[in-house]
Amino acid sequence: MSTAATVSTLKGARLPKWSSYAIAAGSVALGIGISFAAGLHSSIQWALIAGLLFVLGTYGIAARVEGRRQAKDRVATSLVWVAFLLAVVPLVSLVWSTVARGVKVLDFYFLTHSMGLVSDDEPGGGIYHAILGSLEQVALATLIAAPIGVLTAIYLVEYGRGRLAKAVTFFVDVMTGIPSIVAGLFILSIMLMFDMEPFGFAGSLALAILMMPVVVRSTEEMLKLVPNELREASLALGIPKWRTILKVVIPTSIGGITTGIMLAVARIAGETAPVLLLVWGNSLINANPFEGAQQSLPLYIYQQYANSAGAGAAYDRAWAASLTLIAFVMILNLVARGIARWKAPKTGR
Repeated sequence: MSTAATVSTLKGARLPKWSSYAIAAGSVALGIGISFAAGLHSSIQWALIAGLLFVLGTYGIAARVEGRRQAKDRVATSLVWVAFLLAVVPLVSLVWSTVARGVKVLDFYFLTHSMGLVSDDEPGGGIYHAILGSLEQVALATLIAAPIGVLTAIYLVEYGRGRLAKAVTFFVDVMTGIPSIVAGLFILSIMLMFDMEPFGFAGSLALAILMMPVVVRSTEEMLKLVPNELREASLALGIPKWRTILKVVIPTSIGGITTGIMLAVARIAGETAPVLLLVWGNSLINANPFEGAQQSLPLYIYQQYANSAGAGAAYDRAWAASLTLIAFVMILNLVARGIARWKAPKTGR
């Protein structure tokens, strides 16, 4: 037998590259047909049926042409694609709905004016007071949580040994999973003990409690990625450990640490429950977070939607504020990615 014939025999039959697209198109068409025949009107049901047909069709066609072993590989790939689409489609739908409904009243006036004396059922008003409140509350929470979280992570990675380190790790894990309302109730109990009125900084304290474990965990993982050879080389030169951490370990991992802090900020920016308990909201501009009720974007969205009954000017303002909050979180994520790429270790010339 010739060499060419041997290679052809070993290689076997293969599906063309466009086969996956053809199977996907056929699955979608067949899924819609089955849904119409069964009287199903939900697009989610259509998508699930089409995804199931795509996986089954991929296995059946691949097993007949390429064999069962290759068919199993294609099924695994198709499951990954179906799961990816099931995760992306709701996200795209959410963003599209927010943009389509939020642009109705989102303009320069809306961003630079407060609600003032505008009632919930009247058009007009804006979110300047909510943007100002959110920025101040999140900034104060970051100033509290970021240093404590980074220093705690440094202790756990560089110094932590014994029972104290295990206890700190345990409580960090517990705090990572606590509901935001619990942090709000904790600060509220302290306020009631001292007979304090709602104010913006109280919300910052609750947000800092939620932010700290995220910063600790992300910073801890970044510090663990620093090669021990760098630490050992610095210590071998007679440099103290504290200076090695300050001059070698932290600069090496600063990109990941900053990214973790930015993502933690994005995580607390949308919290509503602690702000509702501790800040209460204010339709007027209050630039002092240490005195009087203050507004924030998540709380503004909740209050406008709760008072809109699903329609009217308040409903449009709620969607516009939601779009603003999504844009704010997206900008933070883009900044975090940019910092991570900028500060990433260089692997070549």
